[in-house]
Amino acid sequence: MITTEADPVFAMNLLLVGINHRTAPVEVRERMNIQEARLASAVSALAHRDGILEGMILSTCNRVELVTNARDEVEAAPILRSFLAEYHHCDLAPFEPHFYWLRQQDVVRHLFRVASSLDAMVLGEPQVLGQVKEAYATARRVGALDGALDEIVSRSLAVARRVRRETAIGSSAVSVSYAAVELAKKIFGSLAGKTVFVIGAGKMSELAARHLLRSGASAIFVSNRTYERAQELAQAFHGTAIRFEDLFATIDRADIVISSTGAPHFVVTKDQAEKLLAARKNRPIFFVDIAVPRDIDPAVNELDNAFVYDIDDLEQVVEANRLERQREAARAEKIIEEEMTRLQRRLATRELTPTIVAIEARLNRIREAELERFGGRLAALTPDQRRAVEALTRAIQNKILHGPLTELKDGADRPEHGNIVRLIRRIFGVGE
Repeated sequence: MITTEADPVFAMNLLLVGINHRTAPVEVRERMNIQEARLASAVSALAHRDGILEGMILSTCNRVELVTNARDEVEAAPILRSFLAEYHHCDLAPFEPHFYWLRQQDVVRHLFRVASSLDAMVLGEPQVLGQVKEAYATARRVGALDGALDEIVSRSLAVARRVRRETAIGSSAVSVSYAAVELAKKIFGSLAGKTVFVIGAGKMSELAARHLLRSGASAIFVSNRTYERAQELAQAFHGTAIRFEDLFATIDRADIVISSTGAPHFVVTKDQAEKLLAARKNRPIFFVDIAVPRDIDPAVNELDNAFVYDIDDLEQVVEANRLERQREAARAEKIIEEEMTRLQRRLATRELTPTIVAIEARLNRIREAELERFGGRLAALTPDQRRAVEALTRAIQNKILHGPLTELKDGADRPEHGNIVRLIRRIFGVGE
């Protein structure tokens, strides 16, 4: 049994093995990945291994984790090793240094932290919660979760929702592309109906444009020195490609300009920006300059209704937000510890019920046997007197039980609780 004398709070045999972005490079994560299309059959096979009661598999681009609840007498680690080796048709030895193994409370705390996005590559990213929900739903659908582990994973989702509700861990941008969206919203209020113009078809421009469109921007133009690349990106966004030489014939239609070219000089100068603003009748225009060297003349910022943010400005926003998320993460960790204590008490109390029932039943059998043994001497008692004796013996029984049962219930979250439970069961002659 995995539970140790010092770790008895969870009367379960929990084990988790995993790799993530911190412990393994991408090629190892790819090798251990379990494709979404095969996840249901994989988790079903895991849960049906001899000795395994429940199981769940979380497999994403940044982590692969197997978590199980096994029978008390089972050492689950060899079962999980065997499953991974057989599933991936490989020798696990080269990958072992990248694995982490967690047991009992550490499994629960880890699941709480993962669902709450405290263990994510990007602290506070909301995508992780959705991934845990999908893994949970898949495991339940195939019957791999139906007991204590089911309750723990379900609770991890509730804890994550509480973290989202009571902290601001996911409310600020921590990537350059998201920071551009955040700043655009501050300038325009709503991005609904706004037009985006992308100059240069690099990856960062593409990400920023994608986030702007998801946030409500309605149209996009793309211009690039290689027109075919502009067409390719425009098609991906259902937008319009503009030849680079026709840039200034169209750019005045844009509310937001994202520029990321390799040009050695400014693509948009102050004079050109003045003409743009005149054509726009001084409606605001927002420049996101993520090129190095810069594409937008910093002097454009001197013009009314022109707003220029370069890569350093965006990085400052990102860093400020990252620090804020770290502060919020500290609050989230406190919530998780509170929820750990709450879950420990609930599970421990639930696990105590059979012990309490067994002790009460044993003492009641002893009490009834003694009343039966003295039945002849009590034959002369009136019904009222007999009821009084019955009540007296029950009261004595309850008085005897009060101290031990109170200790069992009140000490559920103490490290020595398991030893106390075993000692009390032994004292009262109640088997496991």
